[in-house]
Amino acid sequence: MTCFAWTGRLKAWRRAALAPLVLALAGCALGPDYRRPAVELPARFPGEPAATAEAPPAMPHRWWVQFEDAELNRLMELALRHNSDLLQAAARVEQAEALLREARAAQWPRLDAEGAASRGRSTATTGLPGGGLTANSFRLAATTSFEIDFWGRLRRASEAARAQALASRYGHEVVRQTVAGLVAQSYFSLRALDEQIALTRETLRTREEALRLLRLRLQSGAGGQLEVDQAEGLRADAALQLRELERQRALAQSRLGLLTGQAGLALAEGRVRSLPLPPTPPAGLPSSLLERRPDVRQAEQLLVSANAQIGVAKAAMFPTLSLTGLAGGQSAELSDLLRSGSRIWSLGFGLTLPLFDAGRRLAQTEQAEARQREALAAYQGAVQAAFKDVADALANLRAARESQADAEASERAATRALDLAHKRYDAGYSGYLELLDAQRTANSARLLTVANRQAQLAATVELFKALGGGWRDDELAIGTAR
Repeated sequence: MTCFAWTGRLKAWRRAALAPLVLALAGCALGPDYRRPAVELPARFPGEPAATAEAPPAMPHRWWVQFEDAELNRLMELALRHNSDLLQAAARVEQAEALLREARAAQWPRLDAEGAASRGRSTATTGLPGGGLTANSFRLAATTSFEIDFWGRLRRASEAARAQALASRYGHEVVRQTVAGLVAQSYFSLRALDEQIALTRETLRTREEALRLLRLRLQSGAGGQLEVDQAEGLRADAALQLRELERQRALAQSRLGLLTGQAGLALAEGRVRSLPLPPTPPAGLPSSLLERRPDVRQAEQLLVSANAQIGVAKAAMFPTLSLTGLAGGQSAELSDLLRSGSRIWSLGFGLTLPLFDAGRRLAQTEQAEARQREALAAYQGAVQAAFKDVADALANLRAARESQADAEASERAATRALDLAHKRYDAGYSGYLELLDAQRTANSARLLTVANRQAQLAATVELFKALGGGWRDDELAIGTAR
């Protein structure tokens, strides 16, 4: 409960005039004051990479520039301007900020202008013929009304609205990070498909050439029908694989068009292995980095709002104090309305005391307390989920990086084996089946290398998102000090 004390000497007449204001300033804000709840987490994340690298620049709102791809940067800018989910989130922020201004305005007196004009005849009281009175009445006044926030209901409502406004801003950042992550993942998927399509086209070209040569050998009597059928099957497999990859690329491109708000988006082909990998996160990332994640901050502000709503509900159980006033002029002639003799004024003080409501206000307080407990559990869950996200991203990134050398070694070995199988087949030392197996192995190894590179990029994106945009040297120093 927060109380505001007021001290000082006032003359008697000033004390009488300002008594309601003094009461408001001396009043207490009912309900619990917010204190951040403790969430027990390990000081460090498990599964951190063994290698320590230089931390990237502090750009949590533009982490994608670490990938150094101009096309990706362009798509991100389009998404941040035109994505429909982001536009909706921005509108929600504007709504919440308007509600905050409304809640703050309720703490100030309301001032209105009132004007009236009438003409009427009163009933005769003398009993004489032609009796009665016809008169005009003109009135112009300023009126005011003010609820004295003695119990802090309006202050708690303003506190709740402010927390809701902050939560909406963090919610907008959550949507922004989500959209950015989807754009990056879709773009890397597209680039991986481009490389797989290029490799499959080369495989298809090689198999078509092999089929052509085998058919010539069959026609010349130097080859057999079995080898031609096997080559025909391999060519068909490569053609089917190519069409499937092209279909997947079209879907990935369409998904990027939706995310960026660009219907009919068309991107030229590229290569995923041409994209540089961002720096490796340094060892010893502190779990305190989770505090800046927008979803964690959003959950905390929702908890702040729910906590303040308890005070609003409790204040409703106490008397409501109000102050009203009127000042202006009233006369029978319009020309006399602003003269000193026609001035009118009034000052009123009201009190509304709840006596019996069959437990309605108490039930509303219990509802607010239950919502606060729900928001507390949601906040704790958000922190724990954030920790899991970082741990999972670190584990995926470490596995993908450690697998890269093996994937590249497998591709080199499969390429050498394919060259040797070609030579052995051409020299007549082995059959066509051995060459087919070598071709399948080499194709799978190449595709696996591409998939592993995409996995590294995807895990890096997830790590950036999980950490709320990356990490900074000063944050690492704070984490070490702890």
